[in-house]
Amino acid sequence: MLTFISCAKTMDVKGGAVVPEVTSPLFQKQADEAALELARMPVEELQAALGVNGRLAAVNSLRYREFFSPEAPSCAALLAYTGAVFKRISPADFGCDDFLFAQEHLLITSFLYGLLRPLDAIRPYRLEGAVRLPGRGGATVFDFWKPVLTDYFINRIKENGGVLVNLASDEMKNLFDWRRVTAETTVVTPEFMVRRGGKLKTVVMYAKMCRGEMTRYIIRSRIDGPDMLKSFEWEGFRFDASGSGDGRLLFCNEG
Repeated sequence: MLTFISCAKTMDVKGGAVVPEVTSPLFQKQADEAALELARMPVEELQAALGVNGRLAAVNSLRYREFFSPEAPSCAALLAYTGAVFKRISPADFGCDDFLFAQEHLLITSFLYGLLRPLDAIRPYRLEGAVRLPGRGGATVFDFWKPVLTDYFINRIKENGGVLVNLASDEMKNLFDWRRVTAETTVVTPEFMVRRGGKLKTVVMYAKMCRGEMTRYIIRSRIDGPDMLKSFEWEGFRFDASGSGDGRLLFCNEG
């Protein structure tokens, strides 16, 4: 079973945990090529491309200009991202065996690096899927990665028993030929919903936190099959058999 999560926009590469090893990203060449193009962009152009304010544009312009410096900071991907999902994974207290299990059974999306293993060493960046880089013929980041990543992704899933636990956001499907992914593998998608006024609703922050907690649960408990996920519980979210089926695992908080 392979688990799949989204990258986060916020990063801190100070680390905060001892990892058994660091590895090189599988698509480092493509990341370097994109970083070089982004480093050449004027700050105003980068700001427009990323859809951020002037301060964030300046921060990321500096990141890209220093991307190839030997002094540029880096750390393992699982420790580098600081969004809600990663805060709930809380890898700072992982042991060596936890990191090694994650390395084999978890992939993280990245608009710059494509797909990352948890121990891949990365540098801070910011990029969006809709950005078009001149050196890629005007294709979006999504369009560029689709033919590069699809075969690798499918093969990794098959190597892990042919089952993918999809804990990534919906937009990340655009990094792959998702029809092929669903046709050639078994995709299981946990959903986390709150019942309010008799209706089920997705509360984005709760959903992100649950994705992180479930990822942690998978790693720490060495979960190796989707049926074992049904025992997952966190802050009132529990498996709801009546709302599950056809690859969907519903976890409901009754409020």
